[in-house]
Amino acid sequence: MDPIVEQGFDRLLDIIKETKAKQQETSELIIHEDKVLLEKMLSAVVPVVEAAGSLFLEKAKQDTKGDLYDQKYYPEKMIILGKTESPASFRPDDPKKKVTQQFCVASEKGELFELMFSNDGFVVDTYASPLSAEDALDFYGYDILYMLYSAIREYALAEEDVLEALSLTLGYLQQKSD
Repeated sequence: MDPIVEQGFDRLLDIIKETKAKQQETSELIIHEDKVLLEKMLSAVVPVVEAAGSLFLEKAKQDTKGDLYDQKYYPEKMIILGKTESPASFRPDDPKKKVTQQFCVASEKGELFELMFSNDGFVVDTYASPLSAEDALDFYGYDILYMLYSAIREYALAEEDVLEALSLTLGYLQQKSD
């Protein structure tokens, strides 16, 4: 084999080892500071939630076909960061209500909540339980950090696309008026 190819190959192996070591170091630092990171990301995601978040169902009635009526929604927009496959057995506000679905959400005020859905066959309602950064990470894991990052990134890319489209339109309008 050509010595230059061997040197290149050896250098690539060294780069992989260095990168793996740096990834491990960085991961350990992030794990040590994960709550701080989550809190900072929540502050950064507020404009995204305000612009692209959804209003979530607080309470509704369900007819025999499963359609909802008399819906009432939370006043703040939210985005979903995670879902648990093993929801709590009951809701903290009413132990008689079984939790059917449970999500981690971020509100437009930069707060975390667990949104717990209950359905008794006639009434579908939710309970928004405040969630600390530490509890959110313990229960939902690092996926919520990724979801926050993705929301911020997708929103930024969408804003760039809008700016590009506006620039293109303005360019077209200026050409037409000349």
